[in-house]
Amino acid sequence: MSGVSGTGSAVGEEWGARAARSRALAVLRVRGRALGFAVLPAAVAVVLYAGEVTGHFSGTGWGTARWVVTVLAVVVLLAATAVALVVARARPAATPTVELAEAAAPDLYRLVRDLADRLGVPAPAAIALTPDCDSWLEDRTHRAHRTHHAGGGTGGAPVLVIGSPFLWWMRVGELRAVLAPVVAGTGPAAHPDIAAARRFVRGLDAAIAVPRTPGLDPVRRLGARGVGQVARVLLRACRGHAAEMERGVAAAGSERAQEVDYGVRIVAQEQVGLAYAGWDRLLTRVALPAWRMGRWPVKLDAGVVSALTELSRRDRLADGFSSRLGERPACDLLEEPGAVDEAASLLAARLFHGGPAEPGPDWSPVEWSQYPEEVVDRKWRTDAARLHQVLDGIDAAAAGPGAPPPTDGPTLTRVIDRLTMTAPGPAVEATAEATETPIEAAADQDDHADLADSADFAGSADLADFDPLDDLDDDSPPNPAADALAGALSALLAREEAAREARVAAESARGRTAAAVPAADRGATAYEGVSGPDGPLPLFPLQPPRSGRDLLADHVTAMVCCAAVDTAEAVPGLDWLDGPALLLGGERATDLGPRVLSLVEDGDPEPLRDWLARTGVRPEKPVRLV
Repeated sequence: MSGVSGTGSAVGEEWGARAARSRALAVLRVRGRALGFAVLPAAVAVVLYAGEVTGHFSGTGWGTARWVVTVLAVVVLLAATAVALVVARARPAATPTVELAEAAAPDLYRLVRDLADRLGVPAPAAIALTPDCDSWLEDRTHRAHRTHHAGGGTGGAPVLVIGSPFLWWMRVGELRAVLAPVVAGTGPAAHPDIAAARRFVRGLDAAIAVPRTPGLDPVRRLGARGVGQVARVLLRACRGHAAEMERGVAAAGSERAQEVDYGVRIVAQEQVGLAYAGWDRLLTRVALPAWRMGRWPVKLDAGVVSALTELSRRDRLADGFSSRLGERPACDLLEEPGAVDEAASLLAARLFHGGPAEPGPDWSPVEWSQYPEEVVDRKWRTDAARLHQVLDGIDAAAAGPGAPPPTDGPTLTRVIDRLTMTAPGPAVEATAEATETPIEAAADQDDHADLADSADFAGSADLADFDPLDDLDDDSPPNPAADALAGALSALLAREEAAREARVAAESARGRTAAAVPAADRGATAYEGVSGPDGPLPLFPLQPPRSGRDLLADHVTAMVCCAAVDTAEAVPGLDWLDGPALLLGGERATDLGPRVLSLVEDGDPEPLRDWLARTGVRPEKPVRLV
């Protein structure tokens, strides 16, 4: 297509920018139609009054029509004004980020400005980091975002948001190549039509969320719901055009960045995918167990490098990636990378787990060197203590009131014997029924309803041939003792999680109170601070709720690990790709999981007993619990 040029060309000369501007005008036409609909009754009223003055519309009927249209015009104009004010004043959602002042990263700011000069586009107003493997431009020109943070923005330019794992895994040249298409997007973003369309769409999106704002009285909430419905209709009308506009902006940025580090960008894109895989593995396998223990690793971004280096050692497909580590890492562009990594790690725990905003007695940092002792060993012993707490409760229910406590102590043999019982017994069944979770109860009700529906459907047939217990016999659990124990364990964990969420809510409330303190009273830090997050926490939960069998398997594994540490000179360890690990003779025990599953799922203890005998673990010895 003629008129398409490379780096340094004007925004209007790029095909993607022209497509984005066309879609932006379509979005603005939706706004114009809404405005025209709002002023239409007023225009009709003006015509009727003009007809009265000129004598064309005289008579009682025209007078009544003028009053009716006038009242309708006033109501519509007031409603339109209310909608416009809410859309203009509503606070758009902002990505929770770690704000970087220029004093905290002068080399990074210099790199971005040089890149913008090479691309011929305006430089971003500020730079922020997010604990995710992505980068984008974010408009924070709304007055609600103009705070002491660097993300407040000046001159209408967007903020460059960079994924913090990129800074630690990528080299400086790779980071510049990856950021080139993103920074090039500031050119189309500066176009007045595109900027106006984006403000309109963001305002509509923010207006939809206004009814959920806490603290509204019933009247204001009812009005906010009406405004939200109008905003939802307008947003639905311009959603397709807005999506195509953003695609055009991305295409324009990619086109403009073609001649800037194009060859390096191809290699850097491979590192983006690798960093994403390592970051996901680090969060779900390594960080999540620590967060559940009330500890948050302070160097998550540095841990990505260790995880990906371990991956390159294990996986031949990743061979050669670790050789890049000899080049200058992009984190050298920061003045205090440790402080920034700590802030990003705390924000990651808040987003993905719902942790408190500030460290406290129940939410303390942990270094990687302390992880095996303070997280892995403590996690195992806490899980083992919880498992024996459930067993004690079942035994107490079976023995009756006033009976002495069990004398066998917290041993692995006690757990194995309980899971190999052929029948759980009445006390265990009563405990399982008493501790049945609401989800399981609802599932049981659905099953009974399905059986009733099946019987009604077969009402015209011979019901003597219908036996609903046939299906139940086919699906009967192979280890009922494990099911009963898993139900009691799930109920206990649910109570502990509810208590934890209550503590987090209280901490969040105190955090919001502290956030109202002026910045001058809080003092300065190496980075400007953390913005957001918006909405309930966690915003991005890492894992769905686990089943009772999965929880039981985890707790039995923890019990085995405690016995191995106490009786076989095993030690807790950290595997960068798989999280907590049991080390026997310096080697990771990789064959324990299937043997525990055989015990939990099938009630077969022989594979686990063979493993215990081979490794020298003594299951009859009591273990130390938390």
